[in-house]
Amino acid sequence: MAAAASTSMAAAAVLMHRLPAAKFAAVFSPLPNRQYSSSPQFRQLKETTRRSRLLVKASSSDEAPDTFTDLKEKWDAIENKSTVLTYGGGAIVAIWLASVVVGAVNSVPLLPKILELVGLGYTAWFVYRYLLFKSSRKELVEDIEELKKKIAGTE
Repeated sequence: MAAAASTSMAAAAVLMHRLPAAKFAAVFSPLPNRQYSSSPQFRQLKETTRRSRLLVKASSSDEAPDTFTDLKEKWDAIENKSTVLTYGGGAIVAIWLASVVVGAVNSVPLLPKILELVGLGYTAWFVYRYLLFKSSRKELVEDIEELKKKIAGTE
């Protein structure tokens, strides 16, 4: 008897989304119904809310128009707008393509865990190689400064 009851409860839990839902569900409560809208506390709360709505007002910010004017000035200062739009569109396509590739890799059953292990191993190697000892930290800082100079074109 208990096994049949638990089986039927499990089936009802699994198939709950297939059962038709009643439009009006009856709620049975041992407590008496209470009308909150007519109670003095509710009216007082309603008045307080109404008053607080009047106190809170949206104020205009002077920063928003300045930001838009700055952006417009920068956009107008650009000589080759088609290149900027092409690079922007290319960046959006590259991000979309990367998300598709990551989703495909993530759908392969064992590959995400293997890549996590590879990342963990690389992180451990990087910490050992560059962060663990003082001399290697200095070497890392020098390499970063050299890279900054190459990017900036000052070298």
